Amino acid sequence: MKLLRCKSCGARVIVDKDCNCKCGIVCCDEEMNVVKSNSVDAAIEKHVPVYEIVENKIKVTVNHVMEEDHYIEWIALESKNTLIKKDFKPGDKLEVEFEYIPGSVLYSYCNKHSLWKKDVE
Repeated sequence: MKLLRCKSCGARVIVDKDCNCKCGIVCCDEEMNVVKSNSVDAAIEKHVPVYEIVENKIKVTVNHVMEEDHYIEWIALESKNTLIKKDFKPGDKLEVEFEYIPGSVLYSYCNKHSLWKKDVE
């Protein structure tokens, strides 16, 4: 998964399969920038997804506030053949359950502090 963001208007695009030609996705007449995970100066423990494996499921939470102006917008699970995303809004309980897929990656996106990820063992 690759997350792109327009530096002009802030639009975001999730790319689950990219081309090899490196042509780029354009917004506001400019190529969109790749958002790198865990690269913003913010509290890691309040942004990185935490998971618990229960039988064949993975329960994912994030220790983060869910206020009107600061919240986790979504949590996603990516594996070789799967990309599943759950959206949240202020006030929601930050909890989602996915199928347990060893070697997958969990992502969370904070509206103020960007993209965060955690590898699943």
